[in-house]
Parts: sequence; structure tokens; C-alpha cells
Amino acid sequence: MFAELFTPEQLTILTQIILIDLVLAGDNAIIIGMVASKFPLEQRRKIIIFGIGGAVVLRIILTLLTAYLLQITGLRLFGGLLLLYIVYKLYVDVIKGSENHDDIKIDNSSFFKAIWTILIADFTMSLDNVLGVAGAAGDHYGLLVFGLVLSIALMAFAATLISNWIKKYKWIAWAGLIAILIVAIELIYTDIKILFL
Repeated sequence: MFAELFTPEQLTILTQIILIDLVLAGDNAIIIGMVASKFPLEQRRKIIIFGIGGAVVLRIILTLLTAYLLQITGLRLFGGLLLLYIVYKLYVDVIKGSENHDDIKIDNSSFFKAIWTILIADFTMSLDNVLGVAGAAGDHYGLLVFGLVLSIALMAFAATLISNWIKKYKWIAWAGLIAILIVAIELIYTDIKILFL
């Protein structure tokens, strides 16, 4: 059934996108949970809903912009190098287990400051996810949209579960890292081939 819907190339891209999303979506939801936990129960739900809503809008804009920018020669090389750094950072945080969210300053003085904190944190932490998915999707815009929807769904509903899976089953983290590494190498190679060969 899947073979009829997707070409082998599209199935490979789809697998890469799912692995990238699995490894990278959890952090964003953890931040939202950390910020929301500082508030009373009645405000907590609102903060989570508004925080995720704002993050969704931000991620759509960021994904469309990144997909456009990755078509420009020279920027793919930069994007690939940035993804190599992300692979290293994820290796240290996820595989070696030195994950640390203490550097996020949580301001629990007001509802709007909490939403702002979530948006800033999501913007800085979404870049890796967006770059990875946009890089893997290339000019397959249907798969790009799927990756975007999946990352939002994972962030909103399944991040805690995925976070526990990654801690329990290290192979998921390794598979995600390898998928991101492949995307990084492809981006770098594409631009080197155009610029220097």
C-alpha cells in the first residue's frame, strides 16, 4: 500500500523526517511544561494552549522561510554546518545524558511574560527541528508540510512519552542523530558540488 503511495526516495525522506521529529520535538514541550508548572492549575491550561498556539504559528513561518532559504546556493552549506553542530549538541545532551534546561530563565510574574518565555524558547529550540525537516524534505513540499504537522503534533501531545522512550531506548536517539547527520552531509555536499566542483 505504502509502495503505491510513495516512491523509495519519498519513503526514505519520510523516515528521516519522522526520526528527526522524534528526537527534536521533545525539548520544546518540556520547556512549555516547565513554564506552565510555575502557575496555578487554572492558568496552566491556558498557558499551554496559548504557548503551543503561538509556537505553531512561529514554526509555520520559520519552516516556510527555511525551505525558501535552503534553495539558495551557499545557504545550504551554512545550514549543513549548523546541523553538524546540532548533531554534536544532541549527542552530548541526549546520548551522553547531560541534558540541562537550567539556562532557560522562567519568569512566572505574569501570564503574558510566560507566553513570551515559551515563544522565545521555542524559537531558539525550533531552529534545529525546522532546519532538519526542511533539509530532509528538499523540494518535496508535501513531505515538508507533513514534517511540520508531525512536529507540532508531537510537541503538543506526545513529547513526554517520546522523551521517556529516548531515555529508555537509546537506539531511537542514535537513529535520529544519524538521520540529521545524513541531511547535514547532503546539504553541505550539494553546495560544495555547485560552488567548487
